[in-house]
Amino acid sequence: MATRIRLPSILATAVTLTVLAASLTWAAGSPEATFVKKTISSHQIVIFSKSYCPYCKKAKGVFKELNQTPHVVELDQREDGHDIQDAMSEIVGRRTVPQVFIDGKHIGGSDDTVEAYESGELAKLLGVASEQKDDL
Repeated sequence: MATRIRLPSILATAVTLTVLAASLTWAAGSPEATFVKKTISSHQIVIFSKSYCPYCKKAKGVFKELNQTPHVVELDQREDGHDIQDAMSEIVGRRTVPQVFIDGKHIGGSDDTVEAYESGELAKLLGVASEQKDDL
C-alpha cells in the first residue's frame, strides 16, 4: 500500500524552514551580530552590560576581586545597544544582561559568573589565583 504524502504539511514545513533559515542568516550576517562575535573573539574577558544594572555591577565586581579588567560593552550607552542585545539573543539565546564571555566561551549571566567565581572555576579559566570573599 502506497503512503500518501499530504502536500499542505510538506509545504508548511518548507515555508517554516525557509523563514527560519532566513532569520538565522540575517542574525548571523547583521552588523550587530558581527560586532558581538568580533568583540568576543578580540578580548579575553567580555561583559555585555548596562551601566545601571545591579546584576551587571555584581558580575563586574567578580572580575575586580580577581584583579582582572574585562572589556565591557555598556549597551545603554550605545545608539545600537538595543540591536546588539537582539543579536545577543540570537547568538546565545538570552537577551538579558549581563552576558559574560571568557576566551570566547559563554559563561552566562550574573548568577553563573558569581557561581563560577565562588567555586574557583572562574579563576581557573582565567589562569589566576583567587582570594575568595563573601561580600559579593
